[in-house]
Amino acid sequence: MKEEHSNKLDIDFTKLAGNKILLAHSGGLDSSVLAHLLLKAKCSFSVAHCNFQLRGSESDTDAHFVQSWCRDNAIPFFSVRLSTEAHKNYYKKSTQVAARDLRYEWFNALMKGYGFDLLLTAHHLNDQLETFLINATRGTGISGLLGIQEQDSLLRPLRSLPKKELTQYAQAQGILWREDRSNASDDYLRNAVRHHVIPALEQVVPNALQHFNSTLDHLTLANDFIQESLEALRQKFFIIEANQIKIEIKGLLKLPSLAFCAHHWFSPYGFNSKEVLKLLNAESGKVITSKTHRLIRDRSDLILTEKQSLEKSQYSFDPTQSNRDLPIHLTCEEITPNKSTVWDSHQAALDKMLLKKPLSLRKSIKGDYFYPIGMKGKKLLSKFFKDEKYSLLEKEQQWLLCSGNQIVWVVGKRCDRRFAATKSTKETLLITVV
Repeated sequence: MKEEHSNKLDIDFTKLAGNKILLAHSGGLDSSVLAHLLLKAKCSFSVAHCNFQLRGSESDTDAHFVQSWCRDNAIPFFSVRLSTEAHKNYYKKSTQVAARDLRYEWFNALMKGYGFDLLLTAHHLNDQLETFLINATRGTGISGLLGIQEQDSLLRPLRSLPKKELTQYAQAQGILWREDRSNASDDYLRNAVRHHVIPALEQVVPNALQHFNSTLDHLTLANDFIQESLEALRQKFFIIEANQIKIEIKGLLKLPSLAFCAHHWFSPYGFNSKEVLKLLNAESGKVITSKTHRLIRDRSDLILTEKQSLEKSQYSFDPTQSNRDLPIHLTCEEITPNKSTVWDSHQAALDKMLLKKPLSLRKSIKGDYFYPIGMKGKKLLSKFFKDEKYSLLEKEQQWLLCSGNQIVWVVGKRCDRRFAATKSTKETLLITVV
């Protein structure tokens, strides 16, 4: 082996220092080289091997190979037998997706259970190019063109090295590895790209991999800039409140790349950006939902909320009991008010003799009306909400205290004068929302 090849594999492992490391080791060339490099650099690490049970005795032999290497080099070894075919069939996934999901689920469990800080995998530059080409044919955005990315706790030390150099290094160092016969098949798209597309590309452009590595660097820098810009704009437009996020429609409509921004901001919540754009020009009250969230067009804003579990629409309320099952906290006491007492909106001073048991708490229904204290005549609750400038979400969240079918108190807002305590009231019940 030429010295230039060995130099290219002198990877800087200093950033691993002080971390508890878990290496994903299949027994193949790539992970065998990475294991050798970690051992050579005197890094302390453990090995995790997945037996996917897809190749019969060969899968078992792979597991024994990795276990033997770990035993010979005093490396802690973890292994698992995964029911890949059963998982694939039950969840209707491809073999490769099923295997990936199962192995990372197990890796994450190991890391959490044994306190590992970093997971290392042996993906290399050829893997990066394969992923780039496959994603490019699937209509991906820029993030899909970045190859197999690293994360805070997931590192890929070989990601900038061509497989050819790994092979040369392994042969020169006498590193043993296992060949997976399924890699020779074109049944999988990735294998077909590996066997036919990339070799043809390298024949036409001899330095294709090196140029691609530079392209990845440029794409990564561009993506970093885009993500920082998107986040800065998101913080400007997405106003986080107690139980919702409010987004000003007027500001969004001025953005020159609204469709691009909408995709990145709303897709994490499960929304299609095209539906979001339609909502911006819809009538107030229009709602779209995803599996986890709801997006409401409300006057001048979009209101983003999490989907709540189904809530009871009506609760029985007994002023003499603790009422722990109520959706809001109410306190009750009988009082003798002073003539000069002024009640706050979060308090309801009621004539106890006028209340019919049981009282109830419920949400509004169409046609509700009450007689607001301080006003003449009756008023539709919908008109009251409009005058108070309620958002759609606020209307849905407003609780009503009722006596029979009659509204006693728009809780926290306004009492009905038919039930409000007066100077002639003999027994005054004070209810307070806490």
